[in-house]
Amino acid sequence: MTIYNLGSINIDMVYQVPHLPAPGETLAAKTYSQGLGGKGANMSVAAARAAARVRHIGAIGADGRWAAQRLLEYGVETTHIVELSNATGHAIINVDDAGENAIVLWAGANDQITVDQIGRALAEANTGDTLMMQNETTGQLDAAIMAKDLGLQVVYAAAPFDADAVTALLPYIDLLVLNEVEAEQLEAAIGQSIEGLSIQDVIVTLGANGCRWYSNVAKLVTDFPAIKVDPIDTTGAGDTFTGYLVAGLDRGMVMEQAIQLATQAGALMVTRLGTADVIPDLKEIQDARLG
Repeated sequence: MTIYNLGSINIDMVYQVPHLPAPGETLAAKTYSQGLGGKGANMSVAAARAAARVRHIGAIGADGRWAAQRLLEYGVETTHIVELSNATGHAIINVDDAGENAIVLWAGANDQITVDQIGRALAEANTGDTLMMQNETTGQLDAAIMAKDLGLQVVYAAAPFDADAVTALLPYIDLLVLNEVEAEQLEAAIGQSIEGLSIQDVIVTLGANGCRWYSNVAKLVTDFPAIKVDPIDTTGAGDTFTGYLVAGLDRGMVMEQAIQLATQAGALMVTRLGTADVIPDLKEIQDARLG
């Protein structure tokens, strides 16, 4: 099957700092690097490295041609990435010595994806394919409606969190992925518990405590422990987890297997500095023998 990912493409500017800057503080970075990023690009790379077929739906400016080329090199199909007059989106990422990060995003071309572009891409999809999305582009609701009409599975990673965006998408989502804080924000916004959502599956990531799977069809809640590692950089770990999770499901794994694979990928990812360019592949996960 095929995963269609309506996702952001960013140029990541990563600064290694002794601590995250305080308000009004000017801080000298110890190192600087630039690479491919964006939650969408990260998830596409992760899913492709997990041996899934991935078609990315996105937008760049002329300054981001190298980013589209890099996605292609990583195994992502780029036919539905358009080049616009806007500059490519970018992220300024500060990473401290404990591996924690603080990120500033500028959407750029990610905010210019049109319904027509999405429609042209999804016109090639088949029943049983998957639409994966995050909250860093335009067109999510239109894409979800199209996908359901075409018989696709809809996966939504609710980050960066926006209660209105998630609420609008709830009727169309088959798998919702969010972190613990986002889950609490969603429950507060809709006045309903995660268990009460009319969504087939919800996964809440819990950082160092692993993740929790809510199977709202079977009415089961299952916890999965994290794998203990020494983190260097947590940037992109959640995206890696989600991309591997969706790829595992697309390849026919049951949810428990897909979560275990995604947990291994996320654990290995936090031992590396960077985002899309350092997402591990299946062989690296196998060789690492995590968990």
